[in-house]
Amino acid sequence: MAVSANRLELLQIADAVAREKAIDRNIVITAMEDAIQKAARSRYGSETDVRAEINGKTGEIRLQRLLKVVEAVEEPATQISLDDARGRNPAAQVGDFIAEPLPPMDFGRIAAQSAKQVIVQKVRDAERDRQYEEYKDRIGEIVNGQVKRVEYGNVIVDLGRGEGIVRRDELIPRETFRYGDRIRAYVYDVRREQRGPQIFLSRTHPQFMAKLFAQEVPEIYDGIIEVKSVARDPGSRAKIAVISRDSSIDPVGACVGMRGSRVQAVVNELQGEKIDIIPWNPDHATFIVNALQPAEVAKVVLDEDAERIEVVVPDEQLSLAIGRRGQNVRLASQLTGWDIDILTEQEESERRQKEFQERSGLFIEALDVDEMVGQLLASEGFSTIEEIAYVEQGELASIEGFDEETAEELQTRAREYIDRREAELDAERTALGVADDLKEVPGVTTAMLVALGKADVKSLEDFAGSVPDEIVGYTERKDGEATFHPGALDGFGLSRAEAEAMIMEARIRAGWITAPAEADEVDEATEEAGEPAAAS
Repeated sequence: MAVSANRLELLQIADAVAREKAIDRNIVITAMEDAIQKAARSRYGSETDVRAEINGKTGEIRLQRLLKVVEAVEEPATQISLDDARGRNPAAQVGDFIAEPLPPMDFGRIAAQSAKQVIVQKVRDAERDRQYEEYKDRIGEIVNGQVKRVEYGNVIVDLGRGEGIVRRDELIPRETFRYGDRIRAYVYDVRREQRGPQIFLSRTHPQFMAKLFAQEVPEIYDGIIEVKSVARDPGSRAKIAVISRDSSIDPVGACVGMRGSRVQAVVNELQGEKIDIIPWNPDHATFIVNALQPAEVAKVVLDEDAERIEVVVPDEQLSLAIGRRGQNVRLASQLTGWDIDILTEQEESERRQKEFQERSGLFIEALDVDEMVGQLLASEGFSTIEEIAYVEQGELASIEGFDEETAEELQTRAREYIDRREAELDAERTALGVADDLKEVPGVTTAMLVALGKADVKSLEDFAGSVPDEIVGYTERKDGEATFHPGALDGFGLSRAEAEAMIMEARIRAGWITAPAEADEVDEATEEAGEPAAAS
């Protein structure tokens, strides 16, 4: 069968559009079929169920209308009687559809324009779907493109088969782009929106630098060296922590390259951003000391529950450790995920001396002893009255200048002081209206009850409805800065795990949940009685 010029031209158009828009040829042909159907309905009536088919090999167009088989025809345009239907198909039943061929039609100007709009819209939708499906799997990659235009500081990038946007706050400070410039950026988000897929690019994202290193350092690309974390102050300074899986390869040296060639390539792409390459270490203290380079660290004190570390540096190293406008310590904090407090050796000495004086003063006042005895107890490492009251008597007696009688007297005074303070706190707890049943929760002291009462947690139900953040506090990170929000029991040395255990115990006592041990006992008792335990 010969193919007419018009039919061949139809297939050529479908092929050309599919190639240009990088979409499936069948999608274009389906769009054409929908357009022909719409044009045919405008001629035969909108209520007519017209179907158009285009042969993908010959380009032949076949028009049909579907008629529903009914007992009695009420709508001749959409229905056919059972007798007439069986004249065409003896097996026809009520409810079936009969296809009736329609003669070929010539498109008028209006019908052709309408058909064109349908095709354009369908092709545009298919192109958007193709873009979204392609780029949603490329989140986390670096893409290259050409600047198409700049709008209000936002850079629109032509990616070849899509269009991305680098928002003004995702550009490196003092960086400018003009039409036609080549640009490299990190794909951090792809969203399907009304106006089409939006591909969001960034040049300030920490992972942009990590991916640049992966392109420049073959060992990172091959997985021999791993980038553990990155912290950036875009356009100014950055820190990157790396570790090698092969002990024979130095991760820092590999990232620096021969005469600094590898790191310099990344620096040039990031507009001269200074980069500190830090060896990652599983030991938190060692890693944090490395992260504070180039400053030297004299001593560190970790609080693992709060993920907080105190770093002591020599007096002359303080400005170097903090960095200009706090940049060095801020980047080290972002890199390690720990809050870092920096003290000089002099400040730490003054603080230790102050704590020593406070402890000595506490012992002098609480135990009614002279200054020498108070200082002696503090210098031996005692920090609370409870430690003195309940320590082994022999340990006190072994202190130089003390004997058994002195140790016994000190412990007696310490216990009397604890009893007096307990009575005062209990009276304050009662005055605040804190319920007695809250005292029964394991781990909750009278001093804690007073603190809870001041935080308006006054009943077992109030405490059971709390979350650990409300009890021990939490750290909020925003723009690289960490802010600590204290909880009701901040200052009591509670860990998050201890707070969670106390809250769970309160919920059990309030009857909100069943204790796991009790549930096991119920199951055992049921099994002993010969009944199967209920499945959990």
